Amino acid sequence: MGDNINKNLGQAVIATENKHKLEEIGAILKDFNLEVLSIKDVGLEGLEVTEDGSTFEENALIKAKAVMKKTGKLSIADDSGLEVDVLNNQPGIYSARFAGENATDDENNEKLLKLLEGVPLHNRTARFVCCIATVFPNGDTITVRGECPGIIGLEPRGKGGFGYDSLFIAEGYNKTFAEIGEKEKNEISHRAVALEKLKKRLKMKFVN
Repeated sequence: MGDNINKNLGQAVIATENKHKLEEIGAILKDFNLEVLSIKDVGLEGLEVTEDGSTFEENALIKAKAVMKKTGKLSIADDSGLEVDVLNNQPGIYSARFAGENATDDENNEKLLKLLEGVPLHNRTARFVCCIATVFPNGDTITVRGECPGIIGLEPRGKGGFGYDSLFIAEGYNKTFAEIGEKEKNEISHRAVALEKLKKRLKMKFVN
């Protein structure tokens, strides 16, 4: 079946305008002889999708299904965020808008630190989560989840990264995501874990 991958799949649309995500997801799709397209490539730049799911998985699937319906092509979307145990897994799916609809990274970080005031470091356990959904033109779906466990630091550290990177210290590290550098972060990140799982699932579906 491996010889028919090109014929069966041909093109894949990644539901993002983020160049970094395109490169990361595109890299694993090369193994399947897929032509990787962004939503800009298929004329869907600025596409508004109402992500009204209650989980990362549901929101990723909503995005991927919306793009597949508009293009008729295999579509891949992701949803990611931060879960903090002592906050009942907040901010969760609201990570990007934790402090308000158009909140900045700094505002989100400030709100998180305020909610964690007085909580000792060992109780500030958290995880970054990334869910990637793949929807095929025939309606089949694949959803994978990647996690990177760690703790939330007492104050922001580091100039790299984005979002909550300056507060998140991955398990086994003493530096935040914003301090360890992009290359190392990408090797251990929640997205890296999810992408590896997606690669395995695609191989099971098309190569075996």
